[in-house]
This record gives sequence, C-alpha cells and structure tokens, in this order.
Amino acid sequence: MLFNVARRLLGKPLPRSQSDSEKLPSFEALPILSSDALSSVAYATEAALGVLILAGSQALELSLPITGAIVLLIGIVVLSYRQTIEAYPQGGGSYVVARENLGTWPSLIAAASLLVDYTLTAAVSLMAGTQALSSLLPALLPYETPIALVLLVLVGWANLRGVKEAGRAFAIPTYAFVVMVVLLALFGLQNLVFAHGFTPDPPPMVRAMEPLGLFLILRAFSSGCSAMTGIEAIANGVKVFREPAAKRAQRTMLVMGVMLSLMFLVVSGLGWLYGVAPNPDRTVLAQIGIRVFGDGSPLFWALQISTLLILALAANTAFAGFPRLAAMLAQDRFLPRQMAWIGDRLVFQNGIAVLVVAAALVILVCRGDTTVAVNLYALGVFSAFTLSQAGMVVRWWRLRGQGWLGRLLMNSLGSLTTFVVLVVIVVSKFDEGAWTVVIAIPLLVWMLARIRHRYDTVYQAISLNPGDDRSLRLPPRRDPVGNTSLVWVPSLTRPSLDALRYAATVSDRVVAVWVLAEGDDPALIRQQWQLCVGDPEPQGLELVLLESPFASLVDPFAEFVAQEEQRHPGSTFTIVMPMAIPRYRFDGLLLNQRGLNMRRSLDARRNRVFTLVRYYLPA
Repeated sequence: MLFNVARRLLGKPLPRSQSDSEKLPSFEALPILSSDALSSVAYATEAALGVLILAGSQALELSLPITGAIVLLIGIVVLSYRQTIEAYPQGGGSYVVARENLGTWPSLIAAASLLVDYTLTAAVSLMAGTQALSSLLPALLPYETPIALVLLVLVGWANLRGVKEAGRAFAIPTYAFVVMVVLLALFGLQNLVFAHGFTPDPPPMVRAMEPLGLFLILRAFSSGCSAMTGIEAIANGVKVFREPAAKRAQRTMLVMGVMLSLMFLVVSGLGWLYGVAPNPDRTVLAQIGIRVFGDGSPLFWALQISTLLILALAANTAFAGFPRLAAMLAQDRFLPRQMAWIGDRLVFQNGIAVLVVAAALVILVCRGDTTVAVNLYALGVFSAFTLSQAGMVVRWWRLRGQGWLGRLLMNSLGSLTTFVVLVVIVVSKFDEGAWTVVIAIPLLVWMLARIRHRYDTVYQAISLNPGDDRSLRLPPRRDPVGNTSLVWVPSLTRPSLDALRYAATVSDRVVAVWVLAEGDDPALIRQQWQLCVGDPEPQGLELVLLESPFASLVDPFAEFVAQEEQRHPGSTFTIVMPMAIPRYRFDGLLLNQRGLNMRRSLDARRNRVFTLVRYYLPA
C-alpha cells in the first residue's frame, strides 16, 4: 500500500534514456542558472540596511557606497569565473577545481562550504519568499515559519518527481521578476523626475544603538555580499548550453553580472531616495514597491508574487546542486554510496531528502527570519569562491599556455578579493552566528575524511588482490541434486565470490546475475569474470549481464528469477545473496545494502528459498 501511495505521489519510473537534458539556448539557460543570483536583490539591500540602522538613521546613507563596492566585487568575480568556464567546459564547480589543482583537503573544504551554502540557499530563499508574501498579505505574518516549511516540502516533492533544472517553465518567474524590477526602475524614475525630485527623503528617526565605525560598515558590507550568492551556477552548468557551450556560457555569465549589478543598484538607489528603512512587517523591496506603484495596486501585487516565485525557484537551484555534489562526493567515497543512488524518477532522491531535512532545521532555528541565516550565508559562498579562484591560479601557473599570465592575474585578483571579503565576514559576523559555520565546515571536512578512510579500509578487506587464489569451480557430482542457484552479484569482491562458492556446493547450475548500473562496462566485467573462473568457463557456471531501462536494479533481477522459474517448472531454485556484515553501526550507513531491498521485493511476490552468505568486515 505504501509503495502504491509513493508511486502516485512521485510518478511512474522514467527510463534512463530521458536522463540527458535537452541542450538549451542562452535565452533559456540564463533564467534557469541565474535565478539564485538575480533573486538575491530581493534581500541583499535589506541585509545591509539591517546592520547600518544599528548606528541610527543617518548611517543608512552609506548604503550606496557599500552597494557600489559590492557591484565592483561582482564584476571581478564574474570575469574570474568566465575563465573558469573556459578551462572547465564540462562544468567547473569549486570542488572539482580545488580537487584537480589544490589537492584533497582544499577540495573537501570547498565541498563542505558548498554543502552549507546549498542548505542555506534553500532555507534563506524560501524564508525571503515567505516574507514577500506576508508583506503583501500582513495577516500571514504569524505564520511565516509554517508557510516556509510547506513551500520547502512542495519544492522537495517537485524535485523527487523529477522536475528538470532545464524545464522551460522555470524561465517565467525569473524573467517576470526582472521585468518587475525594470518597471520599478522606470516608474520610480518617472516619479523622481516629475513629482518627488532627486532629493532623498529622510528615513524614519531611529536612535543609534551602536557607534558608526569601520567595524559596523564592514558588517554591513559583508551582509550585502549575500547579493553574490549563486554567481557560480553558470560555471557549474556549462553542459546545459547548446554548442559552442563554453562561449555561450561565458556570454551568459557576463549578461547575468550586468543584470545583477543594475538590479542591485536600482533597489539600493530607490531605497535611499525614498528614505526606506528596515521594517519587521514589510521587506525593503515591498516598501519601495508601495512608494512607486502604490499600496494594493496590480503592479505591487505582481512585484510581490514574482518575488515569491523567483525565490522559490532559487531554492530549487539548491535542490539541483546539493544532490549532485553529494553524489559526486559519494562516488569519490567521501559520503555514503547511497547518496549516489538514482531513483526511479532519475534524481538523486537521498540527497534531496537530506537537503529537505537540513533546510527545515535552519528554518525552524531561524523561526522564518532571514536576518540570522544571511549572516551565515555568505561565509560558505566566499569560501568556495576563494578556493575555486585559487585553484585556477595554480592551473594557469602549471600549464603556462598562451595568454596564461593575463588569466593568472585575473584569477589572482578574484582569489585575493574574495579571500579579503571572507576574512571580513568571519571577523565581523563571528558573534552574530558565523561561528557556527566556522565550526561546522571543519567538522564536515573531518566527517568526509573519516568516511573515506573507513571506505578504504573496507574496500581493501573485500577487494580481490592480484595473485589471490579465489578461482571458482563446481565440484564434480555423480548424481545431480536438481537445484539451481541464482546469485545476485553487485560486484566481483570476496563476499560475492564466497556466495558463488557456496552456491557451487549445493547446486548443479550456478548463475551469477549482474544488473548493469549506469557507467558499468560489460567488457570489463566479463574480463574480470574470466580472471576469477578461468577460461574456458566451467560447465554449470555462467554469468548473465542484465540491462535495466530504468534506474532500479531490483526489478530486472526479480524479472529474471521469475523467467527462470517459468522455463524450468520442475526445478528448485535458491536465491543466494552476498552480504557484508559491519563490525560497527557506522558501517551500516556506508555499505550498499541493496540485497535487503532485493530480498523484500522477491519475497513479496511469491514464496522462495533465500540464502544470505555473510562476510564479516574487519574491525
């Protein structure tokens, strides 16, 4: 029953042939990959003003110089990442760049920073979207946290159903938000020219709680740097562009940088001219919208709804990035292998589930308020920026190809500036919650390293080493026993060979069944098989490789068992499964326990004989 409910909620399994996304033109790729960056203008100005107001109303006039400095930084980072796109046309995420150029430990720092960043992206975007909704409908203010959690579950469910990052419908909220900011600028300019004038309104009188000094200005600057979140998404998603993909991605990166800078300047400039100050009941963007469009006007409604939609889409960007990074780390054995499993809907379902839980915890801790989360947000972002650009510096120095010096200097400037900002964020925001991320990232790095160390120990214990006498033979029989063993073989390891050797002692015929996963090479598997059994293959022992049109590896094996039973109705069958038994509870999270799912699936269909051949892992 639960299976049927899940199937209805998530949809029917999709064939692997649909896993490759259609290549997109720049016009469609821009909103898909830039939604996170462009949506940040909805809360970045407010984040900076929220710090400046601590020094009183007069300090708000510093918002424009701070915005200008951030725009300059955006330009540096955009130009730096254009070079990353050129060097890594297959997609150059910070983890990949750091791994190939800086080594294991810097790459783990980059990975941990990105995992934190993606989690906060989902939480901050949905909380900011909820605030946009409550600014439109003030009656919803007490319910911001529950609404954010509901939106989180809906976005998670949509991704579990297999919503593609390249879905064309995703372009609508992004362009709608851009259009509304453009209208905000045009209507605001008209009002300034013909009615208001360009003399700024005084902001509401607020008594200073802290002195205005360099430290507070740096805090405001670091908060405003949340406008730069998501800039790296285009560099990570080069493969979704049509050819020439790298050239298209570079142009799109430049267009995105210009759009982000202009939109950020519009919001900050109008906020300064209209004397807008942070308000717990209404966002800064909503206050500007009321002054320009009028409270309750259709354009004000359109502005708030488009803000909500693009922020939800920005959260979806995290749901695209987090599971992919987790799967990559799992393939490198830094996370449990289960994180790399592709579900029936061709998505990394375990990564999505982990992100939903992690983002929900952030929303609950922050109680739907972005103020605290934004303080943590930029830390992971700039850690990844710095390591990515530093990796590019090492790459250019190592290769020293044509034009390498100019590229090295550009990435050096990017690395230096983002590192300085990172230091500023750590120092200025440490007491405001940044200490949690400062502690969390090293802990994540340590956890990733420990997982890899345990995997290395386990794989060394179960791997077949050259020269090992692990050959398989069926013992000669004078009288047949009338039994066939069907052995589930997920890999050629010591547990699998022990299962095959046991099957050979109780059966006249042993069939090793290997269901091909994505990336498996049949020729290489058969070559490894011949090394184990010898050439020619012993009589009564055979290897069957099964193709699976879907992501599931269980269903093809179950169907093969049923077909064998139909072909040989008078025979008895024993289903043999190898199982590695962990010495520690922690190992149970690391091991691929598909055999348990296999047994449950087969047992649910009819009565069968099962044998589990246990292999105890070393301590």
